[in-house]
Amino acid sequence: MPNNSPVTSREPSAPGILSRRHALAGIATTGLILATGGAQAARKSGGQPFSWEWLQQLAVDRGREGWHAPEPIAAAAAIDYDEVNRISFRADHALWRGDGERETRFFPIHRFANTPVEINRVEGGRAFPVPFSPAMYDIAPDKHGRRFQMAPGFAGFRLMNAGGRGDWLAYQGASYFRSAGQLHQYGLSARALAIDTGIDGQEEFPIFTRFWLMPGPDDAMTVFALLEGPSVTGAYRFVNRKTEAGPVQDVTATLHLRRDVARLGIAPLTSMFWYGEGNRAQAIDWRPEIHDSDGLAMLTGAGERIWRPLGNPPHPTTSSYSDSNPRGFGLLQRDRQFVHYQDDGAYYEKRPNLWVEPIGDWGPGAVMLYEIPTVREIEDNIVAFWTPAGPARAGNRYDIGYRLTWGGDDPAPAGLARAVDCWTGVAGRPGHDPLPDARRLVADFEGARLAGLDRESGVEGVVTTNGGKVIATYAYPVVGTASRWRLIVDVDRSDGRPSDLRAYLKRGGDALSETLLYLLY
Repeated sequence: MPNNSPVTSREPSAPGILSRRHALAGIATTGLILATGGAQAARKSGGQPFSWEWLQQLAVDRGREGWHAPEPIAAAAAIDYDEVNRISFRADHALWRGDGERETRFFPIHRFANTPVEINRVEGGRAFPVPFSPAMYDIAPDKHGRRFQMAPGFAGFRLMNAGGRGDWLAYQGASYFRSAGQLHQYGLSARALAIDTGIDGQEEFPIFTRFWLMPGPDDAMTVFALLEGPSVTGAYRFVNRKTEAGPVQDVTATLHLRRDVARLGIAPLTSMFWYGEGNRAQAIDWRPEIHDSDGLAMLTGAGERIWRPLGNPPHPTTSSYSDSNPRGFGLLQRDRQFVHYQDDGAYYEKRPNLWVEPIGDWGPGAVMLYEIPTVREIEDNIVAFWTPAGPARAGNRYDIGYRLTWGGDDPAPAGLARAVDCWTGVAGRPGHDPLPDARRLVADFEGARLAGLDRESGVEGVVTTNGGKVIATYAYPVVGTASRWRLIVDVDRSDGRPSDLRAYLKRGGDALSETLLYLLY
């Protein structure tokens, strides 16, 4: 095992699950009623001076005040899923209409995002509130010719593709935001901050209560946001660009804790994993695989590349991977083959990767992965984030910078072979009785470093486990392929504990593959 491997720990976690639709209802109930007197005064006076420094000070000032969560808009409860689909934003009311990929449209209030947020446009160093009007929306009649009444306010906003066909970035619900990525298919989400995720009864969802939208610099669209919640206030700046690698967001944030936080999650990512080739027993649907992401990728501060396949565990589980100054982490969809999903509506093979690249010194801490059981694809059951070492105490300030890339390609550096497939099953020789109380992991690695190597080349698998006992290991090239090797590991699990496996391929003193981490039940 490489000496620079991060320390891994695993623990049972609190139950809980995020429904893609219904989470928005729950987490948006702690929002902010539309600006009243202050915004009206700013509008009459020709705007209010605005700067990043001003927003940072506003977060400080808000942190000195008590947190009072306003009530959601009552009329939003009547606007359910069907009604939302009958609402369309009128393009002639968009901000910066026709300005390439800066054109901005606004989400209406509804049952699943039921509290308005204040939205401002920034021009010439001054902020101007965007006033809500029902005239911004068209409502298609139902089968009886009836139209419902709009709930007042905006639930969020979206940045449109050039020509107004679809969007490339959207903010809606608590501090959530998401992009369709390089392959133009929505999947996982990001949010500003995770607080006490995986701790029984304590998870908190701070929210973006106010936004400021500003074109530039250059071809970018900058979004400023005020984050508020019972435990935190914060100022966020997102410099958003569309690139050939996919949408890229440079994020700068300053956080102030109002009270102690047991688990502070920086740059949290939220996704869904129901089942894949590694847990076929959970596949009650006809489709071979269903997941938005299939693994957590990490590039440690020491340069080790790690791949941790996602799972759908029997109970909520948190895994922690200690590191110092990580170079990056993210939730990826490595499997890009349509035939592995057979879904010609959801197109899981096109779901975006989301890679977090820290900017500046993040110091010691851990990448944490929270997995909870699910039996359907509409529930987000995966969360990954960075948690700094040291207690998160009331009065602490955190200055954070990182880059988010919503790509389609794997961000792993070239060179080392990647783990591309993992299967599990009973242990022992095929055609013979399985070994009692034992499980097998079969992992395929693929990459140029393996090209031309054969059984006489001195390639071996290095495997260790925390829980259970490794009883057999085999490594060999896959017949008919040029650069693919298979690693088979049999583990005695008579102790009844899950096995945390760590494995990679090496030749002599050189690693040929990334490090595979696998939680074997």
